[in-house]
Amino acid sequence: MELIPVLSLGVGALIVLALMAFAFSGPSAARASTRRLSAVRARHNESANALVDAQMRRIAAARSNKMDAAAMRFLPRPALLKKRLAMTGKPWTVGQYGMATLGIVTVVTLLLAFAGLPILLGLLVGVVIGAGLPHMAVGFFIKRRIAKFTAKFPDAIELLVRGLRSGLPITETIGVVGAELDGPVGVEFKAITDKMKIGRTMDAALQDTADRLGTPEFQFFVITCAIQRETGGNLAETLANLATVLRMRGQMKLKIKAMSSESKASAYIVGSLPFIVFGMIWMINGSYMQNFFIDQRLMVAGGCGLLWMGLGAFIMAKMVNFEI
Repeated sequence: MELIPVLSLGVGALIVLALMAFAFSGPSAARASTRRLSAVRARHNESANALVDAQMRRIAAARSNKMDAAAMRFLPRPALLKKRLAMTGKPWTVGQYGMATLGIVTVVTLLLAFAGLPILLGLLVGVVIGAGLPHMAVGFFIKRRIAKFTAKFPDAIELLVRGLRSGLPITETIGVVGAELDGPVGVEFKAITDKMKIGRTMDAALQDTADRLGTPEFQFFVITCAIQRETGGNLAETLANLATVLRMRGQMKLKIKAMSSESKASAYIVGSLPFIVFGMIWMINGSYMQNFFIDQRLMVAGGCGLLWMGLGAFIMAKMVNFEI
């Protein structure tokens, strides 16, 4: 009977962490833009050449190893995980991600077991931390890289506009952008140029990059190029207007971030304060706080408190998240 409250407390903590992660992740602008532009993308998205696809699959298979194969067999949704690792811009593999997860789970479980926690609760906490910490780290690097790309992307479009106005074709102008700009923008445009060199069409190369980045700004650029290619018109003027719109969009995001920063800070402080106090009292008097894992009444009270705190954090996060 003593195992049931421990499991209920662990499940409650897992639910609270999942609610907080979902809440503070905010609305997905990529999904919203995909819904708005799905009809246009369906008309202008060309299927890639089968030979080029086979060649790229052979290259990817040659880079994989046994560790990656084992990790992709046991980790959930390995294709999405591989895509997320590629979005970070780091040379991380699925195998390295799996080994990091397994190492964190083992270390956390052993530390909590030595600290006096029940082995099942320590294992549950270790699984939560081992699964959540690498995921959060990958998400952090993705957001940082996407932020750098979005900040420099209007400059890349303006460089494209100057190249088009000088008489260069769009394919050569993309190569110039990849050579002239540094950071994620230059890397992505170089990748587009490399794909076109091995036989990929420009529309397919741009769409592959848009699918990997998942940013609405680059999707706007892809759709603009596809529409102008089909209907004709002044591509330089259209891209110049797009650069202006993207700059105004970035300014609006910064204004909203500044206006909601106080509320977000309050939510972080209120949400973290109970855990900080719990940890401090645990260091001062560990035997006193161990009653939360022994007394069934305290287990139920702690689980209810975690649940209500998670609901409060969820509501506060939804109140300060805005979609542009």
